[in-house]
Amino acid sequence: MKQFTSKELRNAWKEFYKERGHVDCGAVSLVSDGSTGVLFNVAGMQPLMPYLLGQKHPMGTRLTNVQGCVRTNDIDSVGDKSHVTFFEMMGSWSLGDYFKKERCQWSFELLTQVLGFDRDHLAATVFAGDENAPRDEEGAQYRIESGFKPENIYYLPADDNWWGLEYGPCGPDSEMFYIADVPDCGPNCGPGCDCGKYTELGNDVFMQYEKHHDGHLTPLKQKNVDTGWGLERILAFLNGTKDVYQTDLFTSAIAYVEKASGSKYGEDEAKTKSMRILSDHLRTSVMLIGDEAKLLPSNAGAGYVLRRLIRRAVRHGRILGLKKEDLLKVASIYIDEVYSDSYPLLIKNREFILSELQKEIERFESTLENGMKELNKILSSVKSENKDVIDGKSAFYLYDTFGFPIELTVEMAQEDNLKVDEDGFYKAMEEQKQKARDNANFSAKLAVGSAALFDSLEESVTTEFVGYDSLEAESCVAAIATEDALTDSLTEGQSGTIVVLKTPFYATMGGQVGDKGIIKTAGAEFKVLDTIKLPNGRVGHVGEVVSGTINKNDNVTLKVDTELRSSTCRNHSATHLLQKALQEVLGGDVEQQGSYQDPDRTRFDFSYGQAMTKDQIAEVEKRVNEKVLASLSVDTKVMSLEEAKKTGAMALFGEKYGESVRVVNMGDWSIELCGGTHVKNTAQIGQFKIVSESGVAAGVRRIEALTGDNARNYYEKLESDLKDAAAVLKTTPAELANQIKKLQDELKALKSENESLKSAQAKEALGDVMNQVQDIKGVKLIASSVSGVDMNGLRDLGDQLKSKLGEGVVLLMSDTDGKVSLMAMATDGAMAKGAHAGNLVKGIAALVGGGGGGRPNMAQAGGKNPAGIPEALKEAAKVLEGQIK
Repeated sequence: MKQFTSKELRNAWKEFYKERGHVDCGAVSLVSDGSTGVLFNVAGMQPLMPYLLGQKHPMGTRLTNVQGCVRTNDIDSVGDKSHVTFFEMMGSWSLGDYFKKERCQWSFELLTQVLGFDRDHLAATVFAGDENAPRDEEGAQYRIESGFKPENIYYLPADDNWWGLEYGPCGPDSEMFYIADVPDCGPNCGPGCDCGKYTELGNDVFMQYEKHHDGHLTPLKQKNVDTGWGLERILAFLNGTKDVYQTDLFTSAIAYVEKASGSKYGEDEAKTKSMRILSDHLRTSVMLIGDEAKLLPSNAGAGYVLRRLIRRAVRHGRILGLKKEDLLKVASIYIDEVYSDSYPLLIKNREFILSELQKEIERFESTLENGMKELNKILSSVKSENKDVIDGKSAFYLYDTFGFPIELTVEMAQEDNLKVDEDGFYKAMEEQKQKARDNANFSAKLAVGSAALFDSLEESVTTEFVGYDSLEAESCVAAIATEDALTDSLTEGQSGTIVVLKTPFYATMGGQVGDKGIIKTAGAEFKVLDTIKLPNGRVGHVGEVVSGTINKNDNVTLKVDTELRSSTCRNHSATHLLQKALQEVLGGDVEQQGSYQDPDRTRFDFSYGQAMTKDQIAEVEKRVNEKVLASLSVDTKVMSLEEAKKTGAMALFGEKYGESVRVVNMGDWSIELCGGTHVKNTAQIGQFKIVSESGVAAGVRRIEALTGDNARNYYEKLESDLKDAAAVLKTTPAELANQIKKLQDELKALKSENESLKSAQAKEALGDVMNQVQDIKGVKLIASSVSGVDMNGLRDLGDQLKSKLGEGVVLLMSDTDGKVSLMAMATDGAMAKGAHAGNLVKGIAALVGGGGGGRPNMAQAGGKNPAGIPEALKEAAKVLEGQIK
């Protein structure tokens, strides 16, 4: 096996498949688009499901990528050597293109030629067949033909080797395993056995059937192949460990944790577990917050999962004695060191990631501080009553009210030689969950978008939105809820959701984020952090009580944050102008696929099959700014849907509209159906700047843009950066491009000169070897070695010698820093007589402690035993002799 860094492994995977006609289709957001019913992308194939089901992919029929994934269904297992919540899936796909033969061949080549496994230690499983589908003899035969030993092919049942959904595409899969040099654990020892002898390496899924609703199978018209290999697991195995936390994905972070905590990884089981949980959860949190979706902690859906990850990391940091600054340092290690090259978006969003992490850590630490005060009261009460157990209800009160983890309560109790009734705690938790279900737990229902929230309210209780015309209103509190249940009041420090009868707050809809602001009574203030749309015509104001107590039926004053609303309006109105400009520049087929507007930016996703050119981006930006400067009046009219259609107003595909709709006109240039809030005149947008254009899915592009003060700040920073860069290169901003071009030309010349020198040195080191030509049954062979030449150098020398040789075989070997590189080439004439460069390399690589192979005309390999070079050169003649017909 060869050792790899994580970066090398990613690149090796993608390059391998690119060489075989695949296109890197790129990764998509970690946060699911909701089409599959899950919160996150949990598998590499998930974003490609429409194309596996038959839809034509715009990038072709052979695809590859490395897709980040998040799975938290087994979060409680994190802490051992293998479980993680974020992982990378290396994938490749055939969409109705090649099938089992090529797939089996390429998997074997990847295992042996790229990763360095030898066939004696490789096994594969295939589907054993059942009453629904036959035994996969074809898959087994292609595995053997590719290079797997027949005795290492195992037939397993559908539970192990069948992939499929409830109905739709399905078929047999075939897994590949490494066989360790240990005895069998028994007569039935084989892949899938938990004795440790067999380690799974990867999986090939052959989608060749369609399962119908009645359960019967028919051949699939478009046969697909889905291949997925977990990067973390393979990386660990290739580097001689089964502990993924001992790979370069984690070692830097854990080294810092060791230094900050004074504990050594692996010495204490409990502390090692905490190190793993902390390192994993912070890594996943960094990825989610830094993702293009910019996920934030919340009390529902994906945001709730993120909050739980961060809070678990804080708790295990506390066990290790780490402070907030230490946790942020670990996060920065992932951003600046581990993933800076592979995930550049993390660098771009660095300050945002660390800022949001810090806020959530501080929020939880504050909760812990309040909980500690209450815990001390409980401890004193238990001691005063001469008891030695904290009852379950008290432990649950700490958890429910202050977010105090049961593990922390147990730990603190043990320090006072007390116990905790954990069974009673979980019983109280279950009772609360049932009560929450009975009382319309709004956070859970929000996550699944099912039954109405605030069930117990009368149907007549609805919220009137008055925020189109006013940012302040007087109203009455109709209902209040905490995260778990309806309540009559919220006190200082508590979070919850308030429903009123009339509000100026815009609820998150149509891509526009909800308003923020305050709700006041005579003696209390509630800070609104988000506004959400609830079923049955109600609006929820989500936030926390800053002072006093908010009660049901209180008269309140609601005030929207004017500055934030104005910024959001600028961004939303600019989005309308952007869509129209895109249709003019790129064509009328451009359709909105999603959008997002908050006070900082606008994000617009649209259908388009390729990256926009610089000229197209510039033209779109120019047209939007022309309409901004034109001071177009922005008018909104309410009319029937039929009337709106007659005006030619653009509507969002798939959106469900009511009988009455709002039509937003920007002059006579842009007309759209929209329920959002907007500027009164396009001049209020100020200016418009596109800062990025990228792909987010097949056939879908994304533009991010700034308006108003945010655009001006962008230009000011850009000007400052240009001046700084010019100063470094000792020139002016106006001459910066010319200076960079000059330096690039100089660097190119130096590189060319360096390559020429290296080639000359390699040629000189090899010397004149034409007098070493051997005749092997009528085929000329040059087999020679040279020191200190890399693989590129060997290929250059090989081309030169092959040219001199005319027809024949060239084999060159080199030792550099204790490692061996070997390369073989065969001409057409030599191949016609049976010569095969790949098999030649394969036949001698073991003598230098390596493995490899390749095509008949050219092959290469590596090794770790330079002392074996002389013997390998001698053996080459024998191997070639055996090939010649």
